[in-house]
Amino acid sequence: MSETTGASYAAAGVDIEAGDRAVELMKEWVKKTRRPEVLGGLGGFAGLFDASALKRYERPLLASATDGVGTKVDIARRMGVYDTIGHDLVAMVMDDIVVCGAEPLFMTDYICVGKVHPERVAAIVKGIAEGCVLAGCALVGGETAEHPGLLGEDDFDVAGAGTGVVEADRLLGADRIRTGDTVIAMAASGLHSNGYSLVRHVLLDRAGLSLEAEIAELGRSLGEELLEPTKIYSLDCLALTRTAEVHAFSHITGGGLAANLARVIPDGLHAVVDRSTWTPGAIFDLVGKTGNVERLELEKTLNMGVGMMAVLPAESTDVALATLADRGVDAWVAGEITERGEKTTGAELVGDYAV
Repeated sequence: MSETTGASYAAAGVDIEAGDRAVELMKEWVKKTRRPEVLGGLGGFAGLFDASALKRYERPLLASATDGVGTKVDIARRMGVYDTIGHDLVAMVMDDIVVCGAEPLFMTDYICVGKVHPERVAAIVKGIAEGCVLAGCALVGGETAEHPGLLGEDDFDVAGAGTGVVEADRLLGADRIRTGDTVIAMAASGLHSNGYSLVRHVLLDRAGLSLEAEIAELGRSLGEELLEPTKIYSLDCLALTRTAEVHAFSHITGGGLAANLARVIPDGLHAVVDRSTWTPGAIFDLVGKTGNVERLELEKTLNMGVGMMAVLPAESTDVALATLADRGVDAWVAGEITERGEKTTGAELVGDYAV
């Protein structure tokens, strides 16, 4: 472009028409997440949710959370697969919200790209919408931003924010936990969406493995394993609160199992989790052995095969496990709550993993 030619947004790298097409392509997926409380459609300046629905609560508490999926987006970009990363986003946001016992209500997303490829953006939103259906919430809006010059044409990132509601006297958390409570673990679908900086560094950068490589221990390609969507536990956790007395949940994300479980353990008490009650998936062993990563480092970075934990009275254990089994959730008794004594942390892992 010559210096005398008038500047334009398009010349600067922003394609408004491509953005409009992306919105049209994603509308059908957003409609699938609609709840009765949602007003209007996609395209307004704000998503509308009819708060009169909360009148059935005596004292409704709104719960909110925001998150992204970290460097897992790099795996999606390399694989050219964009319709699963949205499941990860919904899980990271809504599974945080359900920890306090809140019902997910609605979510918004933010997609930042170097260049708008309408079909690609629509595929991302498709995954987010599918995740919202699994979480029981509505996708009421979002934003797609094009950042030429800051991101490469194929680069992108996603983030989201969600809102839920819980009755004040049913709020779950540390104040409900008692000595003798049982700790139930719910199996992860894989790595979920944390620790990918370590995983990519070990497997892709240092070991030079290809995402297309078939890994015998995994039973599929490395890329397929790394792109496995995060399990969404929201409706399973809510079902559990309806059939059993639950004191607390812990979403196992960044920081690992012990650190996240410790967040819901009150002062004076201690959670002891027995490693021998489960065998982490092959991907965790692959990362550890390939990178010579010490177990402690793995455990403070990755979920080690557990995506959600529930703390509940011992007498509720059987009905809780039965409820989760009925819903197809692999769950088991992994530990218990004890007096802290000389312990300096709220949770610890003991023993060795089952072989």
